[in-house]
Amino acid sequence: MNNTESKSHVHALFETIAPQYDFMNDVISFRRHKAWRKYTMKRMDMKPGQNALDICCGTCDWTIDMAQASGSGQIVGLDFSQNMLDVGAVKVERLGLKNQIKLVQGNAMSLPFEDNSFDFVTVGFGLRNVPDYVQVLSEMRRVVKPGGQVVCLELSKPTWQPFKSIYYLYFERIMPWFGKLLAGKFKEYQWLPDSLKLFPDSQGLKELFRQAGMPDAEVRLFFGGIAALHIGTKGRDGQR
Repeated sequence: MNNTESKSHVHALFETIAPQYDFMNDVISFRRHKAWRKYTMKRMDMKPGQNALDICCGTCDWTIDMAQASGSGQIVGLDFSQNMLDVGAVKVERLGLKNQIKLVQGNAMSLPFEDNSFDFVTVGFGLRNVPDYVQVLSEMRRVVKPGGQVVCLELSKPTWQPFKSIYYLYFERIMPWFGKLLAGKFKEYQWLPDSLKLFPDSQGLKELFRQAGMPDAEVRLFFGGIAALHIGTKGRDGQR
């Protein structure tokens, strides 16, 4: 599958699973993704009035978290799947955040924003689905303000046994069947372990942050390394 075909495949996949996306995230992660995001928000220490861009925002849970933390700052959620954004828009409307949150259908590889626009640029469980990880991280760094943070919360790869073997048994063999039984979709959820195989581990991703101009990215592992938080800071002078 070439790059264009892969991009089309991923787009079609997320358009298809959008209605069951939130429910299946809870099932697949045993609801731990919410605790990881809560920790991340605490670590970000977002101040009232600060603004943010949430790329690959999916159904907008993290977008909403940042809007509520900021209080008055403008938050933008960007995703290439309109169906995902439509699900998120219902949540935004229900919570009365429509005037604070702007949802944009767009390409994370070429962000439609000016340099130095946001206090935070985040990506949650979406970086492994893009065609070029460094390109996306570079774009995130470009649009964040000097001194601002590029924050990535993503699945990773545990390293110690026997947990590693148990995890891969669950993720590669059992989890796709959850997708079939609970959401009626097997092939779509088979994509998740396939995408993780190609994705770097936490140290490999730290190296990609360095290549994108953030050499001192902080790393925090969750639950034996099945997920990882990376936070890169753009230099105050805007330079590497």
